[in-house]
Amino acid sequence: MYTMDPRRVDLQNLLEAALGTANVYFQPPENNEIQYPCIVYHREFTETEFADDRPYHHNLRYQVTVIDRNPDSDIPRKIRDLPKCRHVRFFTAHDLNHDVFTLVF
Repeated sequence: MYTMDPRRVDLQNLLEAALGTANVYFQPPENNEIQYPCIVYHREFTETEFADDRPYHHNLRYQVTVIDRNPDSDIPRKIRDLPKCRHVRFFTAHDLNHDVFTLVF
């Protein structure tokens, strides 16, 4: 068993609050039964800031995907309005709407 990073706990709580349910999944396995609407997220990479050619600050960048049957859902707007968040793309698959964001947290 592993200990969850306190910053990711904060992110999990933030995403659950925006969604209004606990249907927020971090790197879910493919056989996981997902309830919709939901948010699926995973780490992309670390953004590093430098001073005098040395790293001094690191932020994790996440890919956050809102998945909903409702094409007019207000959940993507709630995610889009988070600080350091950018909408990347939208697509549909299996009659589900996917809004994909990058979020630095």
